[in-house]
Amino acid sequence: MGREEQIINERVKKLDEIRKGDINPYPDKYDKKQTCLECVESKIKGKVKTAGRLMTKRDLGKIAFCVLKDGTGKIQIVLQDGETPDKVREFFKKYTDIGDFVGVEGEVIKTKTGEISILVKKIDLISKSILPLPEKWKGLQDEEERYRKRYLDILMNDEVKEMFIKKSKFWNTMRSFLIEKGFLEVETPVLETSAGGAAAKPFKTHHNALDIDVYMRISMGELWQKKLMVAGYEKTFEIGRQFRNEGMDIEHLQDYTQMEFYWGYANYEDGMKLVEEMYKKIAKEVFGSLKFDIHGHKVDFSKKWEIYDFEKLIKKETGVDIYKADTKEVKKKLNELKVDYDDSVDKWRLIDQLWKYCRKKISGPGFLTGQPVELSPLAKRNPEDKRKVEQFQVIIAGSEVGNGYSELNDPLDQEQRFIEQAKQKEAGDSESMEHDKSFVEALKYGMPPTCGFGTSERLFSFLSNKPMRECVIFPLMRPEEGDFLERNPTVAKNQENKKDKEDKK
Repeated sequence: MGREEQIINERVKKLDEIRKGDINPYPDKYDKKQTCLECVESKIKGKVKTAGRLMTKRDLGKIAFCVLKDGTGKIQIVLQDGETPDKVREFFKKYTDIGDFVGVEGEVIKTKTGEISILVKKIDLISKSILPLPEKWKGLQDEEERYRKRYLDILMNDEVKEMFIKKSKFWNTMRSFLIEKGFLEVETPVLETSAGGAAAKPFKTHHNALDIDVYMRISMGELWQKKLMVAGYEKTFEIGRQFRNEGMDIEHLQDYTQMEFYWGYANYEDGMKLVEEMYKKIAKEVFGSLKFDIHGHKVDFSKKWEIYDFEKLIKKETGVDIYKADTKEVKKKLNELKVDYDDSVDKWRLIDQLWKYCRKKISGPGFLTGQPVELSPLAKRNPEDKRKVEQFQVIIAGSEVGNGYSELNDPLDQEQRFIEQAKQKEAGDSESMEHDKSFVEALKYGMPPTCGFGTSERLFSFLSNKPMRECVIFPLMRPEEGDFLERNPTVAKNQENKKDKEDKK
């Protein structure tokens, strides 16, 4: 019998004995009066009643020291011969273990070493732990195990716990900023009959009640929010989950939180000013600084935000003139630079890969402008150069962490661009948009000049200098092999047959 199995058996045995003694090891509530932090801040000799999880337990015979932890912090509890009732000490010694949730009543004291503690007068078991916690110093070492058992990762690692508290503050700061600027928070559909509002591959599923195929949204209600501009709202935003059935890496996940706002009677230049102000507020209030080290880049939000021109930057870094070069020339340059690309896509998708190569060298902060109309089917054309659109992308640490533009509100132009996108989709470009006729119809009723902008939790991960997956509280995981095969009997049977064939050989 292994050590862990022995511990589990001992704890189950304790559970049986506790129940035989008419004690409920899992009561439905506990009348907690103070948090651990409030106990630490209480007056010496003050009476307190708190609860939390036992994180350490050191029994020295006549005195025992433990650390009690709740959502606010930790406090030491002391059980002492002559001060703590004998029955309380006996129960504590016999039936409690590290990992148990207990309620304690007692008096706040300061120990000889000067540590604020609770001298225990009464203790109640309020949730018995059967599985042992990871060792304090080793914790969860394997990354997959950390993500799979994130609850233990948070419990044993205060830095991880604080990160998710900070992430909540990140979104609340953004929400408060927009509300203070007069934006209305809205909710738009997660399931759509047409995947619109972005260039991305959607997840597809079937709606049984309506007997139709639907897509999980790939944008934060872009086309819906613009319909609200048609409806007469002038400032809207939404924060929620969106889904893209694409690759995973340090910057990308398939499901993540996104914010998008739409601002009537404003253009992309107004958007840049508002976004810069918002990012600085988030940096200061959430992270306490305007200076960051991100993936090897030093980024200072207090500096003047630069403007990078799409055409000029690519020409400077690669020598390619994007409007004169043909597909063959762009592919040749990508090969020279050892950049992977999809051979089936059109010239402008290849140009986009070229830009992403150049982007990696830019620390920022700044805004990319002057994007080709072919790469932005929902943006308004630049009146001074109709090959380009009025778009801005926030560039920080070699990546895009925000995208906005003056929204296209010419319904005929929009309809033609959707037609072109549909042709590209038929030719094999899975990221091209579909022709959304209902959106074009809404535009035909008239939409005011509008600036739209979106940013995702990638911004939080960048400012935290961590991979996106690390910053997701419960990232999507492959099922463990046993669970997966149990849920997929056909796969299990195929594996079994394959093994039989190999054994026969």
